Amino acid sequence: MIEALEQAEAAVAACFDRAAWAANEHHLVAALDATHRIEQRLAAVKLTLVRELDGRGTATAQGASSTAVWLRDRLRLGVGAARRLVELSATLDTAPPGVRDALASGTVDREQVGVIATTVQTVHASAGPEAADKAVGVLVEWAAQFDAALLRKLSSRILDHVAPDIADAAAEAALRAQESRAARDRHVTISEHSDGRLRLIGILNSEAAALVRAAIDPLTAPTGPDDTRTPGQRRHDALADVCRLTLRTGELPENGGDPTQVVVTASYDGLTQQLGSGALDIGQQVSAETVRRLACDAAILPAVLNGAGQVLDVGRQRRLITGPLRRALVLRDRGCAFPGCDRPPRWCDGHHIRHWADGGDTSLTNAVLLCGHHHRHLHHSDWVVRLGGDGHPEFVPPAWLDPDQLPRRNHYHRRT
Repeated sequence: MIEALEQAEAAVAACFDRAAWAANEHHLVAALDATHRIEQRLAAVKLTLVRELDGRGTATAQGASSTAVWLRDRLRLGVGAARRLVELSATLDTAPPGVRDALASGTVDREQVGVIATTVQTVHASAGPEAADKAVGVLVEWAAQFDAALLRKLSSRILDHVAPDIADAAAEAALRAQESRAARDRHVTISEHSDGRLRLIGILNSEAAALVRAAIDPLTAPTGPDDTRTPGQRRHDALADVCRLTLRTGELPENGGDPTQVVVTASYDGLTQQLGSGALDIGQQVSAETVRRLACDAAILPAVLNGAGQVLDVGRQRRLITGPLRRALVLRDRGCAFPGCDRPPRWCDGHHIRHWADGGDTSLTNAVLLCGHHHRHLHHSDWVVRLGGDGHPEFVPPAWLDPDQLPRRNHYHRRT
């Protein structure tokens, strides 16, 4: 074996030294196909060697804790890749002869072998050895056309081809088992960082996954050419927008005897002078600028204290853009007023053009409708919003974006 592998290594080295540029396209494609077949055959030999070494306990005899760890150090593999190699090699013990032959001939790769072996075991248990033998032929034929990921999807309906009389019942049983596993494994873990951020980790069942996607997918598209958020940042903002909309419905159950809401506590002087910070009701500190932005939102109620800590105001209704005023604002702006944004009114906050802490009043002439993203953007950028001569909002871009600073409007919501 060693002599044959050394000869193969020398032949491969000779191929590497050949000038590929001198070959025509037909020969290049043929060489690529041959290279892939040889690679697959070498992978089959590699799996055989790993399986034999694992069975002999070579790794532990040499002081390694497992064969995967030994392979990681010996072959300089990632531990995940080494572990997968050991797992795949174990499938050779139960793989039908047809699968082993296909692997040795280079017809299938080692990832496909794992899919085929697992599928054949399932078919054998549910439909018997004859159906399992048929499944081997079908799966090997599919493997010549499809990669391991697609082969895994196709294999879920293998019984339709090899045992159609029990396929529907088996598929129903598999779905019930899948739903049972999903119900058992569903969870969401919320880990709090010291700076107030949260890490969300979890597994959703199919129904919850569909609900989450339906809720956030429409909000994850870029809002315009100036939207530089990454896809992950857009998903983050979409999730926050969904929560904001849910809070606004008023249909959540009470929490501690109060309507579900977010309370921000801040020094009145610090807030009006844009100094200091505020505290959320969960105890985390936020900047004064963030407090001022949150104070624009009718669904988030500020709690303002005086110097002695006495409550001066908790969610003053005369300040909030609600009721008839919000309806008038929706009729005027018809959605987020920022240029190029297509967000509908239900995803928008009422923003004070002149902040209430600076003496701005709560009126139609001092308000504009903004989606969550552009509400944050306006509070943290040099864009300026004002009402034009016709009473509709217009936005003045910063000088770095437009030296002439020509006012822009959102024409997306205009009625024709």
